[in-house]
Amino acid sequence: MTTKAKAEEKLITSGSAEIDRKMGGGIPKGSLTLIEGQSDAGKSVLTQQIIWGSLNTDCRVTLFSTESTIKNLMKQLDSLGLHVTDYLLLDRLRVYPVQLAKGGVDINFALKIMSEAFHREADAEMIIIDSLTSFVTNVPVESTIAFFEDCKNLCNEGQTILIVIHAYAFSESTLVRVRSMCDAHLNLRIEQLGDKLLKVLEVSKIRGATRNTGNIVAFEIEPGWGMRIIPVSKAQV
Repeated sequence: MTTKAKAEEKLITSGSAEIDRKMGGGIPKGSLTLIEGQSDAGKSVLTQQIIWGSLNTDCRVTLFSTESTIKNLMKQLDSLGLHVTDYLLLDRLRVYPVQLAKGGVDINFALKIMSEAFHREADAEMIIIDSLTSFVTNVPVESTIAFFEDCKNLCNEGQTILIVIHAYAFSESTLVRVRSMCDAHLNLRIEQLGDKLLKVLEVSKIRGATRNTGNIVAFEIEPGWGMRIIPVSKAQV
C-alpha cells in the first residue's frame, strides 16, 4: 500500500471530492468535529452528506437527531439524491430521534444521558448528534465541557464524533473552550456573494490533516443533487 493510500485509509470521506479537498482529504478517523453555524446555513445537509459518504466507505454510523424523525430524515436524504435506506435496513445506519421536550427529561441530566447513549454505540465508527443546541441551553458550562471531554475520550478509543451546534447557544468564552477541544471545526454561514445568497462552509481547523486544507467553499442545495459547489469567483460576479 502506498503512503497516500495509507493516509487516505485514516480519513472518512464526505462523498464530495471538493469538500474533501477543503478538509485536507476528509475527516480524520478518531477525531472530534464541531459543525457550527446559524440557522439554515446548511449544517444538517453537510452532516447528511458526510453520513452518505461514510456509509459508502463501509463505516457504521449512528445519528442522534433532534431535527428529524426517521421518516422525515429518509425523505430529506432521498430528496438530495443521498439514498441510505438500504444501510438503515442493514443496521449499518442507526437513527435515534431525540425529543427532549416530550421525553420529560430533566435538562440538567440530559447531557449525561446522551453521553451514556454514545457509550452504548460502541460498534459505530462514527457517532453524530444533530444538534446539541437544546442540550446545552441553560445548563452549567462545566456540564457542557464535561460532555465534550467524554467525547474526546471516546475518540481516543477510535470512534469519530461529529457534534452540530447553533453558536447562539454558547457564550463566546464557552465557544472558545469547546472549539479548542475539537480536532476539526467546520463553520457554516449565509453570505451575500455577488447577487446571490449562498451557504458558505469555512474549514477553520482539521488537526492531523495529511494535506493542506482550504478555507471556504460556497454551495447551494439543489433537489435531487444535494450540495452543489459554487466557485467563489463565479459567485462574486
